[in-house]
Amino acid sequence: MSIQQSDVLYTAVATAHNGRDGRVATDDGSLDVVVNPPKAMGGSCSGTNPEQLFAAGYSACFQGALGVVARQENVDVSGSTVTAEVGIGRNDDGFGIIVRISATIPQVDPATARDLIAKAHQVCPYSKATRGNITVDLAV
Repeated sequence: MSIQQSDVLYTAVATAHNGRDGRVATDDGSLDVVVNPPKAMGGSCSGTNPEQLFAAGYSACFQGALGVVARQENVDVSGSTVTAEVGIGRNDDGFGIIVRISATIPQVDPATARDLIAKAHQVCPYSKATRGNITVDLAV
């Protein structure tokens, strides 16, 4: 279910200059980075790339969702980490991405970890936004 503009609590604003081989910055100046294609795609790799930025945002968002679910389930996830791997490659339309989310939750058994990750995937805004559009694999 989508939200309405009146429900928005915060809006991030970022502007790209020169696409995948330039610079991207937020309106508040908290992020200002050079972007370049990775070496695997013929780039100089002298900056970050959109896939790394997406992986950073997705992993942080998913970690937050994991915390929400853990509190609801009364489970301790302190010391946990979430890693997002974002791959880019050719598809029928040009290019597409694929994501692998893996979590390490030291305080819980593997079955509980898998359950928490599955539930976090249902509430994470990034997961909701990508559901049905790209492949997202979950791992413990």
